[in-house]
Amino acid sequence: MRKFQNLIESLRRFGVILPQLVADVSSDDARWRPVDGSWSILEVVSHLCDEEEYDFRARVRSTLETPERPWDPIDPPGWAVERRYNERELATEAARFQQLRASSVTWLRSLDNPDWSRTHLHPKFGPLNAGELFAAWVAHDQLHLRQIAKRQFQMIQRDAEPYSTHYAGDWTA
Repeated sequence: MRKFQNLIESLRRFGVILPQLVADVSSDDARWRPVDGSWSILEVVSHLCDEEEYDFRARVRSTLETPERPWDPIDPPGWAVERRYNERELATEAARFQQLRASSVTWLRSLDNPDWSRTHLHPKFGPLNAGELFAAWVAHDQLHLRQIAKRQFQMIQRDAEPYSTHYAGDWTA
């Protein structure tokens, strides 16, 4: 289906864009968190790596191949702390994401007429079919792209003090 090819292409593009987006972020800025405790850019990129490896690709594959099999548990907020995301190196994590994403795209392109309607019964979310998981995978990238952009905007505000950025426009618009 052409639509799914577009989604695969979106995944591929994000695998290229993410490392470029964070390439020149300093080590201090990569680890910087806003006062509300939200994730740093480094934590977001590390999260994307683990999601690529242990969540989306694994769960789409499981749903396509053995939908009745229980999924391995995941704990993204817990992993950020346990795996010490904010102590990692941003360039290493960005390269890791790029490699994992390239493998995912290669795998997706190798699928021969997958049945996207195959459904896994999730204990919390109920029935989830492979097509929904795949769409969520692509959307997940954009949610974190927005999060990284917000962090960068917040750092501009931080660094511009005592001056305001209000002339640029409203972040929430």
